[in-house]
Amino acid sequence: MTETRADNVTWLTQEAYDRLKNELDYLSGSGRTEIAKKIEAAREEGDLRENGGYHAAKEEQGKIEGRIIQLQSILENARVGEAPRTEGVVGPGMTVTVAFQGDDEEVTFLLASREESGAPIDVYSPKSPLGAAINGKKVGESATYSLPNGRSMTVEILDATPYVGVGG
Repeated sequence: MTETRADNVTWLTQEAYDRLKNELDYLSGSGRTEIAKKIEAAREEGDLRENGGYHAAKEEQGKIEGRIIQLQSILENARVGEAPRTEGVVGPGMTVTVAFQGDDEEVTFLLASREESGAPIDVYSPKSPLGAAINGKKVGESATYSLPNGRSMTVEILDATPYVGVGG
């Protein structure tokens, strides 16, 4: 069963982990306190059925609670550091260059979780159709994945190197 757990691991840089942890701490602490005060102040204005401030504050509270649950889930399954990587094999934390079959276009992107979206290059999730299709493939191999319109696309892996960030 360890294989299934490994699929749920989100690899985060220390910076991304700290940013998400700080957001969680704020939302579950003073963020909750602030929204509770807004709701109480709006409640004191009287009739709740026609109280726009009350309903807006309750909606904001729902969004905060949803984000708290999302952050707890991400951080619970997160590992700080770098995913195990092998030069020339596509995997999370790798900068990947692919060529689309029948097209001269090449695309280079970082295969990583969306929480790494601060990266200066495009980030594709390993769970996206393209990411899932190329994960584990070696340079020179091809992979086919389904597009949202039902058609399929084939790409050839041209390069897969560990992502080192900008400026080393």
